[in-house]
Amino acid sequence: MTMPKLIVINGPTAIGKTRFSIELAKLLKTQIISSDSRQFYKEMSIGTAVPTNEERDNIEHYFIQHKSIHEKYSVGDFENEAIDKINSLFKKNNTLILVGGSNFFTHSVINGLDEFPKISDEITNFWKNSFKKYGIEQLQKELKKYDFEYYKKVDLNNHVRLIRALSVCQAGSKKYSQYLGSKNKKRLFETIQIELILPRELLYKKINDRVDEMIKKGLINEVKSLIKFKNLNPLKSVGYKEIFEYLECKINLDESVELIKRNTRRLAKKQITWLRNHPSDYKVNANTVIDNSFLKIIGIEKGT
Repeated sequence: MTMPKLIVINGPTAIGKTRFSIELAKLLKTQIISSDSRQFYKEMSIGTAVPTNEERDNIEHYFIQHKSIHEKYSVGDFENEAIDKINSLFKKNNTLILVGGSNFFTHSVINGLDEFPKISDEITNFWKNSFKKYGIEQLQKELKKYDFEYYKKVDLNNHVRLIRALSVCQAGSKKYSQYLGSKNKKRLFETIQIELILPRELLYKKINDRVDEMIKKGLINEVKSLIKFKNLNPLKSVGYKEIFEYLECKINLDESVELIKRNTRRLAKKQITWLRNHPSDYKVNANTVIDNSFLKIIGIEKGT
């Protein structure tokens, strides 16, 4: 019996995953599962580039703006809910599409989360207090000592991830990086992974243009309405933290916009590095025409 297929659309931010996935979903007459963790939150729209209402009217999307920034929602929660939804949808359709820029969330659906040791509150609080007292530089220094492999690829400005990794190192018998990819869960579907690519100069132009478009659409007002919640983790992401600095008169608007562009380009580079270390089945130009010829390339027959 042929297993249903989950087509996974990978690629860095702003490369065109939304357009690509919607055109593919139209051709296959199927639905889209989003694994973009920034698009989970209903209070965040412009700065997360959620698909428009028109795009979602044409193709059914799941896991977009279904949570509030005030709710706790972990990658483990997402994995469980996404797998339940995917298995349910596969009862009606043999192909589904998974798309999103949050590679860790995508990975959780494909392979399942890695099994880490239990961590006591005492250990976690130790590293949280270290961060409060000495700053993120101390966490970076400690992680470099404990687990240089993870230090080389983690976002060193994300204190939550640094605290998590250091806590695992201290609680377990191995380095944090040694737990990653240690065990893949069995899934009831096959995956076909497609990585969208573009020359770097074109990708960077798309990033810059999208930031300018976000400003025109009202990003500043969106962020202004959320400023009292700025310490919540979802709002510490690119596009929000830089506008907060502008609203607090720490930098001017032009500086804020340039920071968003720079930080988005840096995010894209990190995502590309991740994808290099987790290769897809196919690399495809982001501007590729989605038609029956393309389906043949990736081994999908229309209507399956």
